[in-house]
Amino acid sequence: LLLLFLLFTPLWSLSVLYFVWFFLDWNTPNQGGRRFEFMRNWSIWKQLRDYYPVKLVKTAELPPDRKYVLAAHPHGIMSMGVLCNFGSEANDFSKHFPGIRAVMAGLHTLFYFPVYRDYVMSFGACSVNQRSLDFVLSQPPSGQAVVIMVGGAQEALYAVPGEHHLVLRNRKGFVRLALRHGASLVPVYSFGENDIFHLKVFAPNTWQYLCQMTFKKLTGYSPCIFWGRGLFSADSWGLLPFARPITTVVGRPIPVPQSLRPSEEEVDHYHTLYMQALEKLFEEHKESCGVPASTHLTFM
Repeated sequence: LLLLFLLFTPLWSLSVLYFVWFFLDWNTPNQGGRRFEFMRNWSIWKQLRDYYPVKLVKTAELPPDRKYVLAAHPHGIMSMGVLCNFGSEANDFSKHFPGIRAVMAGLHTLFYFPVYRDYVMSFGACSVNQRSLDFVLSQPPSGQAVVIMVGGAQEALYAVPGEHHLVLRNRKGFVRLALRHGASLVPVYSFGENDIFHLKVFAPNTWQYLCQMTFKKLTGYSPCIFWGRGLFSADSWGLLPFARPITTVVGRPIPVPQSLRPSEEEVDHYHTLYMQALEKLFEEHKESCGVPASTHLTFM
C-alpha cells in the first residue's frame, strides 16, 4: 500500500524502481529464494522463541552427504514451530544439524506481495511448487533440505487445541519429490502448535465451511476464525498467540532410492512407511511434550 501511495507523491520514482526490480526478480522464489544469514540470526527470533517457548529436539543425525525432505506437521494457524526452528537460528539449527541447509517452502501467493516477498525470502523461504523444490534439491553440494508443511492450508482448519488431526492420507507429492531426487524423508512434529490459538470449526455440511473451501480454491488461503489473548492481559480476548510451549521433534530419516519416474506402487510404499514413522515419532514423544497418553494421531 505504501508503494502505491508513493506513486502519487514526489517520491514516485522509488515505487517505479521497486516495481521494475519486482518484475526482473520474479523467478527468484522458484530458484531457492534469497536468504541472508544475518536475518536468520536476528536477536528478535530468540525473543520470539522465549515467548512460548519453542524448543528443538533432535532424535537422530542427518548426515550432510545426503538430501532431505523434511515433512512438518501440523500446520496450525501460524506454523510457529517451523518458523522458529527452520526459518531462523533461534534454536541453533545449523549447530544441531551441521552441513544441512534447510529451505522452507511457502505458499506461492506469498511471493506475489511486493516487499513482503523479499522479507520472507530473506530468512530462507521459497515457493512450494515442483519447479522450485526440484531446483533446491538439484543444487550441489549435498546437504540440501526442503521443509514442507504437508497439510497446508487445509490442515489449518483443524488446528484445534488438544487435537491432532493431520491432512496426510492423500498428500503424496512430497514422497514423489523425495523419490525423484533420492532424498531421505524426515518426519517432523511440532507438539503444542495447535494450542497457541482457539479456532472456530465449521461442520463440512455448513455454508460457512463451503465458503472456506471456495476461498481456499481461489486464493490458496484458508480463512480461519481464530483468537488468542489480549496485548496487556492473558485473560482478555485478542489476536496475540497464547504463550504455550511448542516442541518441534525431528525424527529419523527414512532412506529413499532415486527414481526419476516413480510408479504409484513405489509412492504408496514410501508414503505408508512415512505415516508409520510419523505415528511412531508422535507416540514416543507425546507424553514428554504434555500430550495425554490416550491421545493419538488422526489421519485425514
